[in-house]
Amino acid sequence: MRPSSLLFLYLIFFHGFSPLVESSYLDYADALSKSILFFEGQRSGFLPQDQRIGWRGNSGLSDGWMYNTDLTGGYYDAGDNVKFGFPMAFTTTMLAWSVIEFGDLMPPNELRNALVAIRWATDYLLKTVSQPNRLFVQIGCVASLTRSMLPLKVGDPNIDHSCWERPEDMDTARSVYAVDAPNPASDVASETAAALAASSMAFRSVDAGYADTLLRNAVQVFQFADNFRGAYSDNAHIRDGACPFYCDFSGYQDELLWGAAWLRRASQDNSYLSYLENNGKTLGADDNINEFGWDNKHAGLNVLVSKEVLDGNMYTLESYKASADSFMCTLIPDSSSSHIEYTPGGLIYKPGGSNLQHATTISFILLVYAKYLDRTSQTVNCGNEFVSPVLLRMQAKKQVDYILGENPMGLSYMVGYSNYFPQRIHHRGSSLPSVKDHPGFIACKDGSIYFNSTNPNPNVLVGAIVGGPGEDDVYGDDRADFRKSEPTTYINAPFVGALAYFAANPNPS
Repeated sequence: MRPSSLLFLYLIFFHGFSPLVESSYLDYADALSKSILFFEGQRSGFLPQDQRIGWRGNSGLSDGWMYNTDLTGGYYDAGDNVKFGFPMAFTTTMLAWSVIEFGDLMPPNELRNALVAIRWATDYLLKTVSQPNRLFVQIGCVASLTRSMLPLKVGDPNIDHSCWERPEDMDTARSVYAVDAPNPASDVASETAAALAASSMAFRSVDAGYADTLLRNAVQVFQFADNFRGAYSDNAHIRDGACPFYCDFSGYQDELLWGAAWLRRASQDNSYLSYLENNGKTLGADDNINEFGWDNKHAGLNVLVSKEVLDGNMYTLESYKASADSFMCTLIPDSSSSHIEYTPGGLIYKPGGSNLQHATTISFILLVYAKYLDRTSQTVNCGNEFVSPVLLRMQAKKQVDYILGENPMGLSYMVGYSNYFPQRIHHRGSSLPSVKDHPGFIACKDGSIYFNSTNPNPNVLVGAIVGGPGEDDVYGDDRADFRKSEPTTYINAPFVGALAYFAANPNPS
């Protein structure tokens, strides 16, 4: 679809866009490669020699020093220089789930790159759940864990967000926020358990020793989560740093079920099956089932647990599958269920900003559920129609294609994909001169001229998916409009799995 004439002129003269005629061909393999490459642009720590995004440099090398703990590594969550444990763990879970379900469809080099992206996160997450002497990591001792500190976040977000500064130049406080037992952090701890358990499955066939380490630590950190129940952002010393950025808005209960579900899948331990059976009602498994993202795990949880029902006839978990079916029906415009909102151009839309996080997570679980249903030759009963796995895949494809350019603006919302993509993303490292081109220090407030500039970002963050258009399908390419122009790791992570599927199956059946 071509942009309207007025919009066309607006884009050319005010934003430097050159809209293209809609193409009937989308290169999913190229998009897959770039979606994984993006994570190298978000790296914190000492960068390896094979770093492919060359305008980035080392950063955050002193993280954790005030606790005599090495907390280097991991990912910056978005366009800032803060490492938030909650979204980073969810990002890791989704990358690992992408590999678990669709890694066999990836070219070998991209599977390797995906595993490297996961390990950059899991190596960091292992640090966040370890004592300085790492006794519980080595031994798997629950008692050691409950006496430990669970670092949740590195960097003061309020100070960081007031600066426009490259990560390589950071001179703001690198505060470490930690929760000590018996104070609760069930949400972050459970998501970390999910990330480590899922990642253990991704690494099982290529590095069994590392997989064992991940799973052992997942068990330990889930015990921390379950023994000391509550939301991490309810802790007074955490609240001001976490909120409003990554407050736990939906409650910690869904993360407990999510963590248990991943531990069940990774370990096949029946104690986690019992946990899901016995705690589903009390922890609200039937609540808010039409959401899935870094804060609310319900829709993904129900799809994940449904595999037990479909593959193993675990009818004690039937309520999870019923909720998964119900959610799928809301995505089908012709079904009789109440529907999720779509933009006029066909994009899933939920208010609140960074809307493409919903499109990528939902696309992914559509494809996963279709896979589970296909394996057992089942459909979804939506009342007035039976929805097949093919139809679920087609719904996912519409979202993926929209993101890649088949939308009313003819714009790819993935940076560096096609010739027409956002030029002014809300991202410090991308918008400031690189340390290679400008080795001199750029201080906190000195970056303001680059933030306020109307010029395109000098460094292309290849593969980054921005927050996306509004409910009217319009995107203005405004660096200051962070709700639309800021990329995040948790937008990209589930898209890796979706692209892996469509790269191998461009015309799903």
